[in-house]
Amino acid sequence: MAEVLRPEMLDISNDTSSLASPELLHVLAVDDSMVDRKFIERLLRVSSCKVTVVDSATRALQYLGLDGENSSVGFEDLKINLIMTDYSMPGMTGYELLKKIKESSAFREIPVVIMSSENILPRIDRCLEEGAEDFLLKPVKLADVKRLRDSLMKAEERAFKNMMHKRELEANDIYSQLKRAKI
Repeated sequence: MAEVLRPEMLDISNDTSSLASPELLHVLAVDDSMVDRKFIERLLRVSSCKVTVVDSATRALQYLGLDGENSSVGFEDLKINLIMTDYSMPGMTGYELLKKIKESSAFREIPVVIMSSENILPRIDRCLEEGAEDFLLKPVKLADVKRLRDSLMKAEERAFKNMMHKRELEANDIYSQLKRAKI
């Protein structure tokens, strides 16, 4: 006869310490300026984030596998927690990149932050209305990055806790069903 595991015996941990550790946050940084790319990369690394940098919105789409061709990384291995992109880039703007990401079922939930050295209110409003998490004026400050990282970690932790709660409810339901069936 099979042993029935009670929910409390199942390995359902509520420990989110590994999830909330900053080194797990992976940021895709997109900027056509090498100086700005290096600067944002340094700020993110100082804030204990893993960083992937690309020099255009087109390269970002290729990296994410949204260009209609092969991505540079296997989709199952791709875990991006945040995308930070410059607004003004040749070829495709950060706004156009934002729209493509938000149209994607695979990536629409990833927060996108737009950066710009131009403080143009209609542009800022349009990006926020399209789903940008935030709009930062360049030069981006360490305090901006830390604030984004902290809010992102809290959101990730909430999502993890919700998932664990759902699993616990499912385990309780299975246990109840098995108990009723007297297995």
